[in-house]
Amino acid sequence: MKHIVVLTGAGVSAESGISTFRDNGGLWDNYDPQVVASIDGWYRDKGMLLDFYNIRRKELAGVRPNAAHLAIAALQDRFNVDVITQNVDNLHERAGSSKVLHLHGELTKVRPENCFNDEDGYSEKEVFDIGYDEIHIGDKAPNGHQLRPHIVWFGEAVPNMVKAIDIVSVADIVLIVGTSLSVYPAAGLYRYAPLDAPVFLVDPADLKLRDKRIRHIKAKATDGMKEFEKILESGL
Repeated sequence: MKHIVVLTGAGVSAESGISTFRDNGGLWDNYDPQVVASIDGWYRDKGMLLDFYNIRRKELAGVRPNAAHLAIAALQDRFNVDVITQNVDNLHERAGSSKVLHLHGELTKVRPENCFNDEDGYSEKEVFDIGYDEIHIGDKAPNGHQLRPHIVWFGEAVPNMVKAIDIVSVADIVLIVGTSLSVYPAAGLYRYAPLDAPVFLVDPADLKLRDKRIRHIKAKATDGMKEFEKILESGL
């Protein structure tokens, strides 16, 4: 069974109604990333950050996986599929994907603020799922420390990159959906795939791609997945 590694970004969830950060009209237009998405911002105003992610969590409860998420999950019927996502939503899981690695954390999970760092080896033993509930100042973990979102913020390491590289390094096919390869280090992940592994990129934008082995499917995620299915049926 061939191994497909799917790398996804904000564009795969945009059609579900989740705002992207970097596109025109995205969240970065309304919020300063150094305020709401950095470890420095957390230490400046923890209450504000908790409120920001409480809102994001509530929004997530009201959206559903779209056809692109479902199509990616359906690949499991014929292939060994790993999904590596930059997204913090749970739409891949809700669509049915069984192997999902989150590079930037998960919105429905929290952890004590003193855990998941160099000192504890990025252990997830203190991480737990709260669904779509809120957390506030004074909400403590069992170890007595303030709870915080299980999100990788600017200024923090991306611990799952090593796992992601290992997964990509044994891919037979790489499919990139909903990311224009502009967010590092995730943007460079596909380069760890074997040189004979075809790489497909689904993105509606006009992209100047220097890597000749990338085949650009110029379409939004839902339409691009239909095109990718046709390519699979034709035998690549």
